Amino acid sequence: MTQDLAPSVRDAAVPAARRPEKWWRSAVIYQVYVRSFADSDGDGIGDLRGIRERLPHLASLGVDAVWLTPFYASPQADGGYDVADYRAVDPLFGDLSDADDLVREAHRLGLRVIVDIVPNHTSDRHVWFQAALADRPGGTARERYHFRPGKGAAGELPPNDWESVFGGPAWTRTVDPDGTPGEWYLHLFAPEQPDLNWDNPEVREEFDSVLRFWLDLGVDGFRIDVAHGMVKAPGLPDIGRKEQAKLIGAQVLPFFDQDGVHEIHRSWRRLLDSYEGERIGVAEAWAPTSERLALYVRPDELHQAFNFQFLTCAWGAEAMRTVIDESLAATCSVGAPTTWVLSNHDVVRHTTRYGGGERGRSRARAAALLMLALPGSAYVYQGEELGLPEVVELPDEVRQDPAFFRGDGQDGTRDGCRVPLPWSGEEAPYGFGPGGSWLPQPAEWRGLSAEAQSGDPRSTLELYRSALALRHELPGLGDGEMTWLEAPEGVLAFSRPGFVCTLNTGGAEAELPVPGRPVLATAALEFTGGTVRVPSDSCVWWAV
Repeated sequence: MTQDLAPSVRDAAVPAARRPEKWWRSAVIYQVYVRSFADSDGDGIGDLRGIRERLPHLASLGVDAVWLTPFYASPQADGGYDVADYRAVDPLFGDLSDADDLVREAHRLGLRVIVDIVPNHTSDRHVWFQAALADRPGGTARERYHFRPGKGAAGELPPNDWESVFGGPAWTRTVDPDGTPGEWYLHLFAPEQPDLNWDNPEVREEFDSVLRFWLDLGVDGFRIDVAHGMVKAPGLPDIGRKEQAKLIGAQVLPFFDQDGVHEIHRSWRRLLDSYEGERIGVAEAWAPTSERLALYVRPDELHQAFNFQFLTCAWGAEAMRTVIDESLAATCSVGAPTTWVLSNHDVVRHTTRYGGGERGRSRARAAALLMLALPGSAYVYQGEELGLPEVVELPDEVRQDPAFFRGDGQDGTRDGCRVPLPWSGEEAPYGFGPGGSWLPQPAEWRGLSAEAQSGDPRSTLELYRSALALRHELPGLGDGEMTWLEAPEGVLAFSRPGFVCTLNTGGAEAELPVPGRPVLATAALEFTGGTVRVPSDSCVWWAV
């Protein structure tokens, strides 16, 4: 007997059901890349009003919260991660009243709102950095950043061998008011993003004030950009090798994952705890081991940390089980939930990473059910629920990723996961807005729009809707325990209270005993007596 467990169409959960105590331990949080979600004014760039108008999509999807990438005043040298004013909304995205309206409407729909904070660096247009450039060497304005004299007979060489994550040296030389070459300043990313000096008390006081500003407006927490990067090793020592971007997440570096960052996060946790409503901090932290990552979510530090080991894990039962075991052991040792993630605005979409085409689509759907069945919290990147692939053939002239224009750093292909979403219609921009879109959308996306998939029981959108509805309904999902079950080679099987998940990563279908009543599957199942044949690259949820 063959059974096709296509997901059923479900209504949005009742908002009140999404507000449990310690909500963040089980939450599914949806990442919005603001420039690419929805455009309300026709300039081809997403904005806050566009997001507010599309919030019903997220409510019907069944997520618990939304995380917004930076929408602050910025020259946009790095998609808003170069902030010129942390208390102002960039006119590209609206104004402060739009931010207030968005937060209020999200709360009305039962959705919490997480905003990005960028504490490692500012824009070079920030008033602090402009004052630093105008100041003399050793002046107080320069103490908020990392200014150093150069090496060499005339100071013509950078102060050390650090490289920018985006490629090239991590130092840029200034020009003094009289036109002569001056000191160098540190920027671990683009030259337009000078690094702040967190040894300076003014920096700490300013960010406390910024956090309070947005908490007072009503946001429910912060995703902390480069949470591993604010503190640099004393003396700024050389690393002694090239291609340093490849070392991020592989070893502790003198500019990343220094132990001193944890004192900052502890102070922010105290600030967050002073507000009602369980406001949270989320670390974007690259650490070389699960154990070091767990340090960011100790009881007196942040609430969540993205699990990039899971994101970068190869497709395969053995590799996945190892990462899951190590992740759970590390976070459980400090009493924190594990935070699972498959894609974001900085990496190739996992539909493409898993092989692309129909195989990549099947694996991505199966991986989604695996992620949503694991203990802890999960993040969904916009378009993931539509099964969007990476756009790999963007013309060079439309690219805006700063790493694309530099060498020896990141691969410079982040634009491919940032192409604006397809909402409806047969032609671009597919309902993204009344005008075009800042990056071109592929013609084949017409069949992947939210409108095209809505109501289709075999679509990826309805799979996500059903999975998220079941995640709220089944008491064994979310935070809690899990137990591995015996399974054939290439298959992962684990149980949770009243629930079993089976994932077949092998190249052929797998036969195993029926563990219970199937409630959701990414492919049709074939039953013979008490056994079930699970297709390759598929996942099944069972109620027991």
